[in-house]
Amino acid sequence: MKKLIPPVAPKIPHKTTVHGDTRVDPYYWMREKTNPAVISYLKAENRFTEKVMKPYEALVDRLNGEMVKRLVEDDSTVPVMRGGFLYYSRQSKGLQYPVYCRKAGTPRSRQQVILDVNELARGKKYMRVGDFEVSPDSKLAAFSTDTKGDEVFTIRVKDLTTGKLLADTISGAYYSMAWSNDNRTLFYTTVDEALRPYRVWRHKLGTGSKEDQIVWEEKDERFTVMVGTTKDCSYVLIEIASMITSEVRFLDGGDPEGELKLVEPRRQNVEYDVEHREGLFYLRVNDKGRNFRVVTVPVANRGKRNWTEIVPHNPLVSIQHLHLFRNHMVLETRQNSLPLIRVQRFSDGAAHSVNFPEPAYNVDVESNPNFESEVLRFTYSSLVTPMSVFDYDMNTRRRHLLKQDKVRGGYKAELYKTERVWAISHDGAKVPISIIYRKDVPKDGNAPLLLYAYGSYGYSREAEFNQTRLSLLNRGFVYAIAHIRGGAEMGEQWYDDGKLLHKKNTFEDMIAVAEHLVKKRYTSPKRLAIQGGSAGGMLMGAMANMRPDLFHAVVAMVPFVDVITTMLDASLPLTIGEYEEWGNPQEKKYYRYMKSYSPYDNVEAKAYPHILVTAGLNDPRVQYWEPAKWVAKLREMKTDCNDLLFKINMGGGHFGKSGRYEKFRETAFEFGFVLRVMGFAPNSK
Repeated sequence: MKKLIPPVAPKIPHKTTVHGDTRVDPYYWMREKTNPAVISYLKAENRFTEKVMKPYEALVDRLNGEMVKRLVEDDSTVPVMRGGFLYYSRQSKGLQYPVYCRKAGTPRSRQQVILDVNELARGKKYMRVGDFEVSPDSKLAAFSTDTKGDEVFTIRVKDLTTGKLLADTISGAYYSMAWSNDNRTLFYTTVDEALRPYRVWRHKLGTGSKEDQIVWEEKDERFTVMVGTTKDCSYVLIEIASMITSEVRFLDGGDPEGELKLVEPRRQNVEYDVEHREGLFYLRVNDKGRNFRVVTVPVANRGKRNWTEIVPHNPLVSIQHLHLFRNHMVLETRQNSLPLIRVQRFSDGAAHSVNFPEPAYNVDVESNPNFESEVLRFTYSSLVTPMSVFDYDMNTRRRHLLKQDKVRGGYKAELYKTERVWAISHDGAKVPISIIYRKDVPKDGNAPLLLYAYGSYGYSREAEFNQTRLSLLNRGFVYAIAHIRGGAEMGEQWYDDGKLLHKKNTFEDMIAVAEHLVKKRYTSPKRLAIQGGSAGGMLMGAMANMRPDLFHAVVAMVPFVDVITTMLDASLPLTIGEYEEWGNPQEKKYYRYMKSYSPYDNVEAKAYPHILVTAGLNDPRVQYWEPAKWVAKLREMKTDCNDLLFKINMGGGHFGKSGRYEKFRETAFEFGFVLRVMGFAPNSK
């Protein structure tokens, strides 16, 4: 059989000197997106990957087919009542995108199609709806679309009475938009040259976007802006936030051209967000502790001196979200790594928690647009329980299951076991791990295991259901999630202990989790694969450098691996705002620390695991050249004969393909790679 020769990237040395340290980067030229040599190299990598995986094409097809067959292709979401209409979306067999619909009054009413995303996507390689907002009088719908994957959106408005699009077109928008109560004014955000959302605009329907007025411009480059409304629609809120500091400004929802007022001035290292009820602002704020507390303040008499505490800070319970209804307050919290819901009635102060039975799970408070409701809508799932939608009566404490996602093909939850176990990290920290496997898989160290982790930005990776992983579980795999520091699974301090000059705790936690899984004979190093994306892809690169002996395979999706080069370039998206996450390498202590773990800077001449790397050419979050440079350097330095494959989406961004079937295909490819390097035959069932 003819040996496949991987692409060889040209080396053009590029020198930079920081704090007296000279770094030579031979692949810096890959930043030149318009350079034909760059595009040629990327395409060559795609061709090489395709050739290597060619014998496994049928297996990838089989995996993809399994995922599609489990899917209820004709399906719809549970309707949500708002303004006299039931809103929902539906998906149809063979179509990539949802259709947004509504019915007047009752489910038996005639269906009205608000937005068919399949029609919007016709003739386009990529389509993503960013925001979708119906006006307070239910007569108009504003929506935004991205056709490149670069997360820059175009806003259009549809008249729901006539079914026609209005002439209003707003280009260059970002996430978040909000209607005022006059049903004629739309607020939205735009980005600067570094793709930082920094301006909030006011648009009057029927006027050109050039006539739009700036409501707020944030000049501090650490901060970004978002716009929304309180649930009771009393106020339009402008949320201004960095990684560790925030403030909120507000407008009267009925007076869109009125005075913009401040809730509470920003104070470094203090974060807060705002809701409103009966003349009081409710603030979730971390001024007295990292896990947040809840206070109220009169709208007419704002100022910290007038705050009244209603939920104190608890070092063992993190308050993550606050939801207000006329008669109840709902808090989404975390305790001992698990999400919880706390409900408190205003009339008598009675409070209770909503309990859940499984050892590892996820619960989210869903869209609850009706401020007057006595019923809370939330979703629940676990590693073995498909996504379930509940209505919960906040007075009687009774829950009603509205829908549980069906898994076609005879899925039986009782065939699988889920566990929550703990690993001990290098400094004694107990790290939670969520695990699922078939009950007939012996715990003898021979099972292949896929370990997923993220561990950055305070994002918690939840133990929730995903039918695609059944294709691995039914082939004898164990699947595990490492809830490592840098996330917030164990509270805000868990996040703090995995960022800035503590970032290496994230990596040490991952090593401790992997060693625990080996020690307890869930798997062995020769049967252990790891997967992570974006900042989790940086984790993958760090693991490949630090402990290549511990892992047999690495799947690094859109990985942030060239940490120093990116963080030295203030013109790139996210860089300045993320000094508070990673540190500013212009400061010597952060530069030295970053250099000690940056995956690209620490590639060495040694054996590496099998590695699959993915990227998106239009990715604004992790520029394509980071994974491209990393792969080129690995090819140059590594001493093994293991697979090193690079797959780049030439027409997409950070989130991969946009269609639901296309996403299955991407997952099937990643699983196919893992099966290949684990020794599964191309024709294996």
